[in-house]
Amino acid sequence: MNLTDASPRIAWESHGSSGPRVLMIMGMGMRGRVWRPQVEELRRDHQLITFDNRGVGESEEAAGAWGMKDMARDALAVLDAAGWDRAHVVGVSMGGMIAQELALMAPERLRSLTLIATHAGGPTSRIPPLRGVRGFLQVNLLPPEERFHALAYLLYPADYLRVADRDAMAGRMEEQLGSRPSTSVRIGQLRAVMTHDTRSRLPGLRVPAMTMRSGRDALVSPREQRRLASLLPGDDDVFYDLAGHGLIFQCARAINGRLRRWFACHEPATVSPPSPRPR
Repeated sequence: MNLTDASPRIAWESHGSSGPRVLMIMGMGMRGRVWRPQVEELRRDHQLITFDNRGVGESEEAAGAWGMKDMARDALAVLDAAGWDRAHVVGVSMGGMIAQELALMAPERLRSLTLIATHAGGPTSRIPPLRGVRGFLQVNLLPPEERFHALAYLLYPADYLRVADRDAMAGRMEEQLGSRPSTSVRIGQLRAVMTHDTRSRLPGLRVPAMTMRSGRDALVSPREQRRLASLLPGDDDVFYDLAGHGLIFQCARAINGRLRRWFACHEPATVSPPSPRPR
């Protein structure tokens, strides 16, 4: 793992050695390595960076109060540490909120923006569906041996769980739950999500943006995801009607293919050398 210089020091990893540059921002309480389904596929012909948000995994905790803009500055620090002047930015859930602030703060650093299962904030976004409230409390309050079941039902629809590979899912759950942040960090992240609001600023965004929405999401209301899409310029909106909040796993193949095409569309055109003149 690499570390940024300024405090809090943010731990980041690079994957792949050539191709479009992509910064991937993970959601609440999860480490950057949870992007594994995308990294394993895209690293063959993309350069990817994943990182642990402040206070998560190997990144340092921050003193005092902080919010979404501070986490966006952490993401900028990662870009600077990697020596990247511009990158495609992808964020999921809270990571999508960080990505919104990053795009609004430093649009010149983004080639494109992809927002997955997230929202633009405001009063109506602050309370998830009832199933999500119950699941969120269970994941954060139950003892470790009981949290697997709670997280599975928080991230995925029941009909998907009936046919899913339970062993593979157990491995993912262990990866996602293996390093729960401190109580102060979880409270800080929750406060950042509850005060997040980009609604008035997003219509003026000058970065190519795509939304990926999950139709059966228990954490981020599908209605709020749709509202986010309506605020963004353009109409690049992908809807996975049977997907839950864990769609980066549930729909990994479709999402990876869509990301690959999206990045290619927003890379600078390669200038071909002039053809030799006929003699």
